[in-house]
Amino acid sequence: MSQARPQQRDAYSLILEAIDVGIYKPGDRLVESDLADRFGVSRTPIREALQRLETQSLLARDGRSLIVASLDHNQLSELYAVRSELEGLAARLAARHATPEEVRVLGAMVAEDSALVNDAQALARANRRFHKMIHLASHNRYLVQQLDLVHRSMALMATTSLAVEGRGEVALAEHAAIVKAIEDRDENAAYEALKTHISKAFETRLHLSADG
Repeated sequence: MSQARPQQRDAYSLILEAIDVGIYKPGDRLVESDLADRFGVSRTPIREALQRLETQSLLARDGRSLIVASLDHNQLSELYAVRSELEGLAARLAARHATPEEVRVLGAMVAEDSALVNDAQALARANRRFHKMIHLASHNRYLVQQLDLVHRSMALMATTSLAVEGRGEVALAEHAAIVKAIEDRDENAAYEALKTHISKAFETRLHLSADG
């Protein structure tokens, strides 16, 4: 049996990943033919993927063109408000349900990520992995689905708050506090530690927006 080739991957996932890693940034125009050539798929699944992304507000109309959407101040505030509560709940449930193996992996992530503090993009990728592990450790599939939707919208931010000088070290200390609370099975502490982490990230992002 032949193995599936990379170009046979789902067009929606390919475009979403390209937005997530910054190949396409807010304001960039997406053209069916260009996307089909880049990903090696036909235009029909590309067109369907673009329609789906537009429905999810990840793409916006600019005349007859589709562009990667951007978030205004109010949308940013709304997104972080929802993210704070959902992430806090994930940490609370992780403190209740995480397996010993999951807790050890979270701790290892914090230790390993300390080597990335001078590489904002690598640290941002590591940050996403860390948060995803907490989501999975909550052992609640419906919460994981909702957090996936929230994190898709996070891809619409052109820069990472971890690029701000000193934020990487502080964020890792916050991660360590979250893991400690989960390891201690302290649900309230885990909830508050994660919410504080998101609040600090939002505050940093507001400073970025103001400076920009």
